Amino acid sequence: MTAILTFGIAILLFVLVIGFLILPSNRNHPDLKKLNGLLIAHRGLHQNQNGIPENSLKAFATAVENGFAIENDIHITKDGEIVVFHDDTLKRMCGVDKIIEDLTLEEIKKYPLLNSNEYIPTLKECLALIDGKVPLLVEFKCRSLISCTELCEKANEILSNYNGKYFVQSFYPFVIKWYRKNRPDILRGQLAEAFKGEEIYKRALGNMLLNFISRPDFISYRHNHKDKFMFRLTKKLGGFPVGWTFTSQEEIDASKSDFKAFIFENFKANLKD
Repeated sequence: MTAILTFGIAILLFVLVIGFLILPSNRNHPDLKKLNGLLIAHRGLHQNQNGIPENSLKAFATAVENGFAIENDIHITKDGEIVVFHDDTLKRMCGVDKIIEDLTLEEIKKYPLLNSNEYIPTLKECLALIDGKVPLLVEFKCRSLISCTELCEKANEILSNYNGKYFVQSFYPFVIKWYRKNRPDILRGQLAEAFKGEEIYKRALGNMLLNFISRPDFISYRHNHKDKFMFRLTKKLGGFPVGWTFTSQEEIDASKSDFKAFIFENFKANLKD
């Protein structure tokens, strides 16, 4: 009897610990209503092979023209400027194998995006173009805890003067923790996917086990990993689900009951029945 009781207590403690780790904020932030049902153009409404590079002003303008919300990515430069760019290096988009955080803004502006007439924009340029016409989902990209903190501080200085609606998200829980502590008024989301064969940190992230750090208002999860048990459990505990990145209307149609907002690319999405 004692052994059964001990086992039962151990199971209960395990369940409670898991629940504590993965629990989202559950604070019913009013901006969840504005996120609900959004179609969000991933890195703008881009066509990398047709002169509209991702995360370019032209991609953002095209998204605005079509009435789509926008997801973009931000980095901090060597001289403390905030630029809109996805990768850690310029190799894929600019053909130069240099780390973006090691370059100044002046250096970065020398390199066109995919041999187009578009260049890496600053966050200020991006905000000036969007001008509150559509909601903006800002993804924070950084390479260390120090650069994450600097990125949050610098970006917040800029975003605090923006009159449009924006939300924030990141794969890095400490970015979301910074917003949890310093800007609780801003809707915040934890990015994740079911990482396979990765280090323990990423596997914990993919299983929602780092939510205790970020306590996110929403979970941005890779849509084709939607059946993972820990993601489904987090939804049952109140996690607001955002899916990424849909590459066809068929993928969205197959996931309408699984997510409440949809990040898409390379086509014009809709939620019509």
